[in-house]
Amino acid sequence: MRLSLSVLLVTLALCSYGATDIICPSVFTDIAAFLFVPDLPYKAQIQKYNAPDELIEAKLQVKQCTNNITLKNRLLLSEILAKLSLKCTRLGLSSLLP
Repeated sequence: MRLSLSVLLVTLALCSYGATDIICPSVFTDIAAFLFVPDLPYKAQIQKYNAPDELIEAKLQVKQCTNNITLKNRLLLSEILAKLSLKCTRLGLSSLLP
């Protein structure tokens, strides 16, 4: 459960760290793929960011831990992400900031 909390906190940090309303949905899409897409298709998906290979491999190692989260808990995380995404796009990022 610690890892899922970490993923949620990173999502919030990325969404409120000087991002724009256009970036926010992309972050949620990437995190949802991180939770549900199998490793090989996900690797192909994140290679579009042109990150160094060692960073991609590190993210895939973290994904191995995430793959151990039960489907029920991953669905709960995706519901939270969906609610945040709606709030982010409807009200703008300024509504998420303290």
